[in-house]
Amino acid sequence: MQKRDLPFIIVVPQLQMFNMGQVSYIANRSRADIPKRLTDGIPPRPDMFASIRPIAPAEPVSDMSAVPPLLPDGWEHAEQDLLAILQNVQASYNTDGSRLYLTGISYGGFGSWFMASKHPELFAAVAPVVGWGHPDLMPPIAQAQTPLWVFAAGRDSAVNKNYFYPGIETLRQLGHSEVRFSMLEQAEHDAWRQVYAGEDLYNWLQQHQLPVRPAVN
Repeated sequence: MQKRDLPFIIVVPQLQMFNMGQVSYIANRSRADIPKRLTDGIPPRPDMFASIRPIAPAEPVSDMSAVPPLLPDGWEHAEQDLLAILQNVQASYNTDGSRLYLTGISYGGFGSWFMASKHPELFAAVAPVVGWGHPDLMPPIAQAQTPLWVFAAGRDSAVNKNYFYPGIETLRQLGHSEVRFSMLEQAEHDAWRQVYAGEDLYNWLQQHQLPVRPAVN
């Protein structure tokens, strides 16, 4: 956010690596690669990911039955931890339970779909970024009519952009009327930098509020 004045308490849990080992961008990172908080001003923003991938249309995917609904060693292992974090924050700070918003990037985008499917009563709006949702997760989200703004990257080298469409089409077939879908065709996997740098997402989130304060159980 780089010192932006946003009207939120922002909670950013990090998924454990479980059995995935240490990925290269962590193993090869030095202290100089970590941005330093400045007394005045903000550190320079890094360049967006470079890519030689062409801008090309998505390819139709009609059958997701062979695609697992959850990624390996994903957020299902951390579900109770996430609920406990929310419970602690709500008990310790002045929060509004009717304005609990959920967003995440990459693996966190997949986690946003998972938590929205498992606990649709909790979230006033959900914004998965560069993480698609499996059709099997959609019925609870559609039933709750959870407002969604889904972001994908057209030149994503890490997440298959074709897989976004079956889940979103499932929501349409289930009668979900509160879905936005933005395909940033020019962007690589770090499309989140563009998404979170603007104002549109934050303004959209604040437009949504649950009719009743939920309790985190």
